[in-house]
Amino acid sequence: MFAVLGPLYRRVSRKVELNEPIEGLSIGVRAVLDLLRAQGPLTVPQMGRAQALSRQFVQRMVNEAAAHGLVEAIANPAHQRSSLIRLTDDGRTVIDAVITRESALLKRVGGDLTDADVERCVRVLTRMLEVFEDVDVN
Repeated sequence: MFAVLGPLYRRVSRKVELNEPIEGLSIGVRAVLDLLRAQGPLTVPQMGRAQALSRQFVQRMVNEAAAHGLVEAIANPAHQRSSLIRLTDDGRTVIDAVITRESALLKRVGGDLTDADVERCVRVLTRMLEVFEDVDVN
C-alpha cells in the first residue's frame, strides 16, 4: 500500500500544480480552501491538526489565500488571540471550480471500479490516517 501511496500522492500533487495557472492556487492553498469548504471556519492550529501539517506552513498558506482575497479572518468567540479563518465568496467560487474540475478528472479513473470499491478504499485510507494520527508533523 505504501509503495502506491507515495507515487500517487506525488503525481496528484504535480497535476494540481500543473493546473495552478487556471485558478492561481498552490497545492497548499488549495488544501486550506478545501478544508474550509468542508468544515467551515477554523483556526490555523485546527487546520494544521486536521491536515497533519505544521501550524507555520498552514499560516503561510492562509496568508497567501488572504492576499488573493480567498479567505478572511473573523473574531473567534472561543479564543481572543486565535482568529477563525473562513472562505470569502471569491474563495468559495474558486474552490468549487477546482472541485468540479477535479471530479471530472477523477471520473476518468472509474473503469470497472464500483462505488463500493471507492468507499472501501476511502475507509482503508481513513483508518490508516487514524493509525498514524500520533505522528508529530511539526
